[in-house]
Amino acid sequence: MTEFGPDAIRGIVPPMTTPFSAAGAIEEAAFRAEARFLLDAGVHGLAVAGSTGEGQALSTDEVCRLTAIAVEEADGRVPVVAGIIVDSTAQAIERGRAAAEAGAAALQVTPVHYLFRPDDAHMKEHFREMADAVASPIIIYNVVPWTYLSPELLVEIMTDIPGVVGVKQSAGDLKLFADLMATAPEGSRIMSAVDALMYPSFTLGAHGAVAAILTAAPRACVTLWDAVEAGDHPAALDLHLRLLALWNAMIDDNLPAAVKAALDFQGLAGGLPRRPMPVASNSQRSAIAAALKELPQ
Repeated sequence: MTEFGPDAIRGIVPPMTTPFSAAGAIEEAAFRAEARFLLDAGVHGLAVAGSTGEGQALSTDEVCRLTAIAVEEADGRVPVVAGIIVDSTAQAIERGRAAAEAGAAALQVTPVHYLFRPDDAHMKEHFREMADAVASPIIIYNVVPWTYLSPELLVEIMTDIPGVVGVKQSAGDLKLFADLMATAPEGSRIMSAVDALMYPSFTLGAHGAVAAILTAAPRACVTLWDAVEAGDHPAALDLHLRLLALWNAMIDDNLPAAVKAALDFQGLAGGLPRRPMPVASNSQRSAIAAALKELPQ
């Protein structure tokens, strides 16, 4: 198995959807086809069992199976990041160890997301205990609204806990992203999940992105990344506007289902979301189809 260090987590790392059957089973053939589609688009990594992959609805065995399949399809070309979306330190350690054994190069781990928010000291201890117990590098997936971590706390955790190597910064506030980029310790990996603002995220120095828009339009996002890397800002701005139209068509409480609809329109079997998430509505599908037609394929 190819070993990837934290520095390999970079560029366009799409969070894969998890295609389900009507009975709620994972459609492994469709998942493999999605991995090949993304790899053929030139992505720099794959992420599984994140929020786009409905990781909160998956068992540990399912997360491990998806991780193993993605690692097999990647075949040493790119790293695979496994999502850990659970509610306690013990659960995070148990799932993190299992995903690491399945071949994950790194783990993207949400803060706990049950109703009551731990204070900052206990949140930091949560990540310290996990880092001590799990060999894989940890990227904090800063997405849960009521346990959202400030840039100051994120920097403190990354500075004090060697196993926590980065942050996937979500939500729509580019100011928080900019503050994090300006203060993050040297060598950390700051990945953008501000889907509507990939272009400015990249210009601010993001090491890459793990965001639903990348899965829905991987070739366009790779082209955007390459354009910013090359300093071709007119081309990047044009792509930003086209991708923004797609994001506005997809964003809703059933975002994973909307990403699956985008995959459907590109010849894949996106599959169903796991109940009770609703499928993409007819109006969503129409808007997604129209936006995709404006993007390079």
